[in-house]
Amino acid sequence: MTLGQKIAWDDTILPFQLDNADIRGRVARLDGVLDGILKQHAYPAPVEALVAEMALLTALVGQTIKLRWKLSLQVQTKGAVRMIATDYYAPESEGAPARIRAYASFDADRITDSTPFDQLGEGYFAVLIDQGKGTEPYQGITPIAAGSLSACAEAYFAQSEQLPTRFNLSFGKSTEKGGVEHWRAGGVMLQHMPKASPFAQGGGSGEGELLVASDIVDDEDRENWNRANMLLDTAEDLEMIGPSVAPSDLLVRLFHEEMPRVFDVQPVRFGCTCSEDRVRNSLSIYSAKDIEKMTTDEGIVTADCQFCGAHYRLDPRTLGFEAENRPGDNG
Repeated sequence: MTLGQKIAWDDTILPFQLDNADIRGRVARLDGVLDGILKQHAYPAPVEALVAEMALLTALVGQTIKLRWKLSLQVQTKGAVRMIATDYYAPESEGAPARIRAYASFDADRITDSTPFDQLGEGYFAVLIDQGKGTEPYQGITPIAAGSLSACAEAYFAQSEQLPTRFNLSFGKSTEKGGVEHWRAGGVMLQHMPKASPFAQGGGSGEGELLVASDIVDDEDRENWNRANMLLDTAEDLEMIGPSVAPSDLLVRLFHEEMPRVFDVQPVRFGCTCSEDRVRNSLSIYSAKDIEKMTTDEGIVTADCQFCGAHYRLDPRTLGFEAENRPGDNG
């Protein structure tokens, strides 16, 4: 594979379908996106790994939403890592890149040498979809369980959408010959095509009686699903994260008997929507007295974006609904 081909597959999501098995899926590769997310913060190693996994899940799930929609994944827990939040902004137009951002909040003195997932405590995994103005955002949640964030996402799809879903992810720091160490991630998502299931009533066979894939498919569908999962299990880490194996070649290697059919690739970029105007709008509900309490000894109001690290310094006289001077006002 040439250098140009390697770069072409970095930060992309490739949708596909296994026509012989009634299964759809995506292959995602993240490189610069993860660098953009993680370089903003000095996260401990376990937190970096959790954010990388969450960003990869967001890319794989987000590719299905419509133009101009927003997908958010969130984890809230009582553990050392209190929250992880990610956003996927669908392209503004056909062919344009999607944008991903992510951050985590944590108690540094509670981080241990245990596995990244062990840094999470009791809590929930949430999926939120915002379709834009004039619509009610959709939200679905599932408990933190089953040993990984990808397992939590699988439980969400089984429980809330009754869609058998499987993730196989790989992520970590990589160093290519002659290059510098940086984060790379790659993974495959499989999802059975929607259909009604007589097995989806009542409690499931998963942890905490959550539904799992085997509770939702039966007969030939179950055979197809199990076969596709066994084939996916043969994927090696270097095949998934790249850059030497193209996603299309990986699909042929794994699923050639299932007749994989690929669709247009979706580019993704690190991107944040914060701006000074958004900060001002968020402060517009406060009175002058409230704004005064936020003012520093230097006589300014400051705000920092947790996602991209942008730092804003604002004149308190221009903030709130009692502002004396608004930006752009004459005089």
